[in-house]
Amino acid sequence: MDRLIQGFNRFRREVFPHQRELFHKLAQGQQPHTMFITCADSRVMPELILCAQPGELFVYRNVGNIVPPYAQHVSSVVAAIEYAVKVLKVRHIVICGHSDCGAMKALQDPERIASMPSLSAWLRHADVARHVVAENGPTLEGEVGLRCLTEENVVGQLEHLRTLPAVAAAIANGSLAIHGWIYDIAHAELRAFDPARGGFVAVLPGSESAPDATPLARFALTGTDA
Repeated sequence: MDRLIQGFNRFRREVFPHQRELFHKLAQGQQPHTMFITCADSRVMPELILCAQPGELFVYRNVGNIVPPYAQHVSSVVAAIEYAVKVLKVRHIVICGHSDCGAMKALQDPERIASMPSLSAWLRHADVARHVVAENGPTLEGEVGLRCLTEENVVGQLEHLRTLPAVAAAIANGSLAIHGWIYDIAHAELRAFDPARGGFVAVLPGSESAPDATPLARFALTGTDA
């Protein structure tokens, strides 16, 4: 706690004075342009990796960057998405998975979380990824399996996202676009799902360790931009 309090004190002394006008404006309300749904993993910091200013991103985090299908589970994430679309009028929703994801490792080996019934139940919303990889992927095991699960989970959650009435209506009228991203922690690389190519591609050109579109994540999502 001392470390966090010291950090806040540094923020007050070194950051806030230079952005005082911005924070005074934000105190009156928010107008984020993007909702960013990502994992609760402490290594994923959206504002830091995107160099976003306060007020730009409406961030929602949970284990496995999951969006339950609308008909199956009304939860805080569904409520937050409705608020973002209907009230805040965000123009984009990003679902962002990441490398070395513990939730995806649990899909590889469900016994890891056998003693955690609530977590096991939550991760059933990611079962689609496990089934797709088991039926179509080269393997569920190791780094290759983990990568495929991470990608297929993002694609699956995009499909779930489209089941929300508010999202479906906004996509239909052109006021909202949805995106699927993967963040590589070790290499500071970002890949986005490209429906036209049926896989994930590097967001920035010249990224050497990010491969071309991977063949497994192949679902085309109408109204989804990469």
